[in-house]
Amino acid sequence: MEMTVIEHDGAMLARLEGDDRVFEVRFDALEPTDVTLRFRRGGERVGSVYNDDGTKRTMARLTTAREGTDFIGVEVPKEFVAEVLDTALETGRVTDETAAEGYRLRVL
Repeated sequence: MEMTVIEHDGAMLARLEGDDRVFEVRFDALEPTDVTLRFRRGGERVGSVYNDDGTKRTMARLTTAREGTDFIGVEVPKEFVAEVLDTALETGRVTDETAAEGYRLRVL
């Protein structure tokens, strides 16, 4: 799979592309909790990374622009999640560095 995690046009762009999936999110802040990373853009939550089935599968979720609670979810490798977290830390886009380290210990 091809991974891209870069600063682009004033925000972070995280993209994962493979034969069977494409995941892309643009965010300006990453909000970690013990087991979830929340993508925020303009103060709004636009998606998250969470674990399904305990820690066996790491899923990324994007909210849709439609009304309601629609979302799109896709399995992502932990290497991609680690790259997103590392780059967000390096660029000062993580809202709580202590929580980020807790996430790393529990999930990655």
